[in-house]
Amino acid sequence: MDVNEKVIKAIAEAGEPMKAGDIATAIGIDKKEVDKAIKKLVAESKLHSPKRCFYDVQK
Repeated sequence: MDVNEKVIKAIAEAGEPMKAGDIATAIGIDKKEVDKAIKKLVAESKLHSPKRCFYDVQK
């Protein structure tokens, strides 16, 4: 499972929008890697930001 999949899974399991730092802690990966994954997933419309610095799975 790559970082992108782990990020999506962590947010989906939380059931609510999460900050990048919280995602990094939940999946045990460096925050810089999570930030890169979030940027890519937002560009692909797989994640969205309902409020500043929080991310949620695109429905």
